[in-house]
Amino acid sequence: MSDRNPTADPQPLLRPVRLGALELPNRVVMAPMTRARAANPELVPTDLHATYYTQRAGAGLIVTEGTWVSPEAIGYIHVPGIYTEAQTAGWTKVTEAVHAAGGRIVSQIGHLGAASHPDHQGGRLPAGPSAVNPQEMSFTPEGPKETVTPRALTAAEIATTIENYRQAARNARRAGFDGLEIHAQGSHLVAQFLNPRLNRRTDAYGGSTERRARFLLDLVDAVTDEWDSDRVGVRLSPYWNRGVAYTADAEALADYDQLLKRLGDSDLAYLQLVGPEPGTGTEDTLTAFARFRAHYRGSLVANLGFTRESGNDLLARGLADAVAFGAPFIANPDLVDRFAHGHPLAEGDPATYYAGGAEGYIDYPDHRTASAS
Repeated sequence: MSDRNPTADPQPLLRPVRLGALELPNRVVMAPMTRARAANPELVPTDLHATYYTQRAGAGLIVTEGTWVSPEAIGYIHVPGIYTEAQTAGWTKVTEAVHAAGGRIVSQIGHLGAASHPDHQGGRLPAGPSAVNPQEMSFTPEGPKETVTPRALTAAEIATTIENYRQAARNARRAGFDGLEIHAQGSHLVAQFLNPRLNRRTDAYGGSTERRARFLLDLVDAVTDEWDSDRVGVRLSPYWNRGVAYTADAEALADYDQLLKRLGDSDLAYLQLVGPEPGTGTEDTLTAFARFRAHYRGSLVANLGFTRESGNDLLARGLADAVAFGAPFIANPDLVDRFAHGHPLAEGDPATYYAGGAEGYIDYPDHRTASAS
């Protein structure tokens, strides 16, 4: 279990913590962020990825960008996978570089499901839990396009998809990662199965709160065949509120309450939980994480818009065990050092977030270089 009494240091973010089997020197987690730099036909991580993650090895834990578990999982351009030998070899170079710099890194694996587009699937319809259009936007080689009505996964295809996750978990282990995180947030496939508006199945994977959760629980079982459970995390976003499918209403939140209780029996390393967006009419951050803490007995990593001050406050209140930072890590590879010494944070350039290449990816200086220039 993690240490839930971060009082000895004036900055709880800087105190060490244990999440399952993961021993972290600080509680600053680098959140998974799509950066679209695998601009090659094989979707292999490159030397750019190794440099990018190594620059940020001061994080207590790095969670990689979401990586595809199969060709059918693809839903964005230039996002790497972890389902081929070449991809696995590319990730091995990344983990070796991060470890040489003293860092810890876990692989996030995922599948976009119905929120993909035929342009990613060789013209075939993407597949989801049911034939219901999620009404999202898919970033295709020709630019953003509206999603279409997918086809429903057959029972055999669900079994194959679970095996794809298992193989991806095996590949992540071979690549030298310290652990694994299942991508289950936002509008991706797992979240689609959890959502009664998108999952209208009447078989073992739909029709009730318990059966809609079965897909995720089966994935947890599959990947923990390859990893000890105390090296596996899950990332969820109960307060995801977008479009007509995701409303974070009382019924949806109650379903997640029950899911958190069930995941508490899985002895995971952690749950990374995304809180509510400000101004969406849902609960405030502190109330949300108090709710999570009441329903999940394991370690919690809090995510969504935290600053140094608000992250320290959340930890001091005992509402999380670590805090994940996304955008601040883009322009601040030395984010932990900046937190420690009170240095101001640099601002990232959104125009280069997904632009490809080194610019806006590995060319942000640390505070010492920035101060000298």
